[in-house]
Amino acid sequence: MTARVLVAGVGNIFFGDDGFGPAVAQRLAGETIPDARVADFGIRGMHLAYELLSGYTAAVLIDAVPRGGEPGTLYVVEPEPVHSGLAPDAHRMDLENVFACARMLGGEPPPVTIVGCEPATVDDGIGLSETVERAVEAAVPLVRRVVAAVAAATNATAGIQPKEMQWSKV
Repeated sequence: MTARVLVAGVGNIFFGDDGFGPAVAQRLAGETIPDARVADFGIRGMHLAYELLSGYTAAVLIDAVPRGGEPGTLYVVEPEPVHSGLAPDAHRMDLENVFACARMLGGEPPPVTIVGCEPATVDDGIGLSETVERAVEAAVPLVRRVVAAVAAATNATAGIQPKEMQWSKV
C-alpha cells in the first residue's frame, strides 16, 4: 500500500530550536510507520507544497511552535485552512505560504495536523537546547500516535477498515 499520510519535519537547523522538526523527522526516518512517508523538508517550502499535492489524504507537520508555553512543551494543533490571498513566495516556509504555493500549483493541500514544540531559543546557532532535545525523544512516539489516528480517520472516511478490524463472511 502506498503512503497516505505525509509526515514532514520543517524548520531551520541554523536557528537553534527551530531545528526541532528536522530532528524528529530524522529520528523517525529509520522506522516503518504504516501508511506514512517521513521526510525532512527543512526550509524547502516549495518542495513541501509540491509534495502535499502528491495524493496524500492527510499530512502531519513537525515544527517548532512558539505559543507562549514552557520550552519543550509539545502541542498537537489542527489548524484551520488558510486562504490569505497573499501572493506565494518560493522563499518562505510558513504554513500560509506553503498552502498558497500549493493552490498556485492548482491543488488543495490535504488536512494538516501539526506536532509542535515550544522552543527555548531560535537564535543563530546549530543544535537544539537541552530542553527541546529531550522533547524530540518524547515527540517520536507522539508523532506515531498522531499518524495512526490520522490514518484511522482517513480510513474511516474512505470506508477502509484497519487490518485487525477487517472480516469476511465464510
